[in-house]
Amino acid sequence: MCTELCRAPGDTALTCLRDLDVLDEPLEARIGIAPDVALLVQHGTVVGWSLTDPVRYLTTGFAAPDPAPPAPATQPLFTACMDLITTSLLDEVRDRVPAALDRLRELDHGLRDQQEDRHRADALYALIGNLVEDYKNW
Repeated sequence: MCTELCRAPGDTALTCLRDLDVLDEPLEARIGIAPDVALLVQHGTVVGWSLTDPVRYLTTGFAAPDPAPPAPATQPLFTACMDLITTSLLDEVRDRVPAALDRLRELDHGLRDQQEDRHRADALYALIGNLVEDYKNW
């Protein structure tokens, strides 16, 4: 089980680790198991996984990812969603801090207005849709 999500600058890669102690020693191996997906091994044990170019693989449910490259506008929306669900910003939304609700509102509008990469925008909206619904009367 992995509990620590590490994000590369611009969210060009995601790495999930069993715990941060894994970073105290070098990895023994990165075993590619699918395009852009690798298992991380240390002392003969899988201690995490990595995914490069996560935006390319955004999809809802178990649908196959869109083979077309992501639209340029999708990457910043992905990063905004990741910021919202992986930082203290989520607590600020729950506490109804006006600036955080403004960011949620901007993200909601950005995802709704994204027309050129609709499948990926829908997948991102599925990620934050419950927050939008819970705080729609901001």
